Amino acid sequence: MTLAIVLVLLVLGSILFHFLSPWWFTPVASNWGSIDDTINLTFWVTGIVFVLVNVFMAYAIYRFRYNKTRKARYEPENKKLEIWLTVITSIGIVAMLAPGLMVWAKFVEVPENASVVEVVGQQWQWRYRFPGQDGELGRTDASFFGTDNPFGIDPTDSNGQDDILVSSNDLHLPLGQPVKVLLRSKDVLHNFTVPQFRVKMDLVPGIVSYIWFTPTRTGRFDVLCEELCGIAHFAMRSHVVVDEERDYQTWLASFPTFAQTQIPKTSDIQAGEALYAVCASCHGQQGEGKFDMNAPTIAGLSAGYIKRQLSYYQQGIRGAHSEDIYGQQMAAMTGVLADQAAIDNVTAYIETLQGTPSDLGSDQNNTATTNGNLAKGRRYFQNCSVCHGENGEGRSFADAPKLAGQYGWYLKRQLINFKQGVRGAHQQDQYGQQMRLLAKVLKDEQAIDDLVAYVGTL
Repeated sequence: MTLAIVLVLLVLGSILFHFLSPWWFTPVASNWGSIDDTINLTFWVTGIVFVLVNVFMAYAIYRFRYNKTRKARYEPENKKLEIWLTVITSIGIVAMLAPGLMVWAKFVEVPENASVVEVVGQQWQWRYRFPGQDGELGRTDASFFGTDNPFGIDPTDSNGQDDILVSSNDLHLPLGQPVKVLLRSKDVLHNFTVPQFRVKMDLVPGIVSYIWFTPTRTGRFDVLCEELCGIAHFAMRSHVVVDEERDYQTWLASFPTFAQTQIPKTSDIQAGEALYAVCASCHGQQGEGKFDMNAPTIAGLSAGYIKRQLSYYQQGIRGAHSEDIYGQQMAAMTGVLADQAAIDNVTAYIETLQGTPSDLGSDQNNTATTNGNLAKGRRYFQNCSVCHGENGEGRSFADAPKLAGQYGWYLKRQLINFKQGVRGAHQQDQYGQQMRLLAKVLKDEQAIDDLVAYVGTL
């Protein structure tokens, strides 16, 4: 009797949880509302079966409970019951599968008027490519991948010269326009998912898969990788922004074509040296950094990283938080760089510097490197090494800066800033957002000290 009551309560609790649960679908933002219909139909079919089976079990337990005066009747077969069960089960399976197959038939049939965008996934970021004025994407091949060619575009293919390359973490799409999304992976298996669009598809190395959808409302929607693609899988995020046509065209026009990215950039190192005179007062004549000025070592950092940070300071992406005192100072100092050419020039000069932290050993406030547990820090660094390199050398393909040779107090402060949202909170700071997620793995200050102490040995 007790077991029968428990089964009935289980059924009632499950039904109440299903209808009263706060966890439900987000409002659909594409034409694929039919996918919700198929899921709801599956809930109804499996829900009815769940209720009937468990209620029948409760009835059978109660009806045929033990009675020493009653003898069970042996009945190994019942053709009538078997026929009914086969028919009802078949109807249930058809009711679940047939609508799904019809939706899938539409899912793989792309409208002729659909625009095209390519998504390239790599650990742990997304990149986007649009066809140029010719309306065709250029050929690609893994052999062409490189720092200056992150999409692997064939430089001899004329169709690829006007392809528009999007370095932003946001993918913008026009409202109401069908779009075919081509999916490529540079390394491992990924999965491109936009929950509000009800679409997802694997990115398989070596082949091009696709999905299509029509955005039906403006907004900003999450892009997730729903394939376990590596140790920092959870940090592989992006956004789709659905715009009105005019806003979309304005956004698209702000990015360069492939041909423009291949033009060799020339910098004036002498002009950069003159500009660096302002920087040297804090960062040192050779970029060695100064503890008493709260300035990190910048010698040895990649040009791409330095340019990105200077641009972030100027645009308010970094150094705008009220608690980021030193970031605010840097944001003000970047005002001496009048344009992109000035940033290029000073970056070119910084690349020539070879300074190393001169006062690291005498830094009495560098508690992170003295109080840390190296063995624990090494384990924490396994997460970091995928992007920053096993020896903290930095890796250009991941846009990750060099950590080896950096002041421990500076690394600790940045990790705390990421963890607290002082840094990396801006929606345009793609890499900062990833670092915020990864910094949360370090549960307390001691864990940060352990990690920084180990980095100090690299």
